[in-house]
Amino acid sequence: MDQRTLKRLVQSITKTVKSFQKSEVECLIRHFHSLVKTRGEKLDKVGLDRSTFRGILHNLFGMTDDVLMDRVFFAFDKDNDNCINANEWVKGLSVFLRGTFEEKLKFCFEVYYLNGDGYISREGVFEMLKNSLHQQSFEEKTEEGVKELVEITMKKMDYDNDGKISFADFERAVREDTLLLEVFGPCLPEAQKCLDFEFLAFRNILTSAN
Repeated sequence: MDQRTLKRLVQSITKTVKSFQKSEVECLIRHFHSLVKTRGEKLDKVGLDRSTFRGILHNLFGMTDDVLMDRVFFAFDKDNDNCINANEWVKGLSVFLRGTFEEKLKFCFEVYYLNGDGYISREGVFEMLKNSLHQQSFEEKTEEGVKELVEITMKKMDYDNDGKISFADFERAVREDTLLLEVFGPCLPEAQKCLDFEFLAFRNILTSAN
């Protein structure tokens, strides 16, 4: 690993990500480097493709929903180049591991608006609820049953009655009932998975501290 590039990346990322110390950012970049299938490229030029990232979400964070794992990939991939670079990796993990309520709120909403226009459409709600119920093996849920759930959801979350859920709608609903944060399916890792990952990623820091 090119130490000069590593140092430059750590300094750059630390300026924008305040939830990690410099030593932790370095650990996360080193972990990123170990996960990327490199072929001698420079550290700041490599990235995680969707397949590799989905494997990480499944193996390290316990995620199993294919649709949501794809959406989480796109939420991490801020420059939309179908590859997660070191900067996007650390920034995404800052929300996963130590994100504030507001950061997690924005992240979940970004995962859920499937068509990229900044709104969760009625059709999007239908597809996500249908997928979520399928993941939970509720096979008896007919399409009509899902449609009923969509209507209940829209009545609860579409405050301005425009047929779609804006971020303002989503934020208001979640602040009134925090259980609605992941109403369309789990897109954040469980707390224990986060602790396990931090132990794995920061074990060198923990060891040197003892």
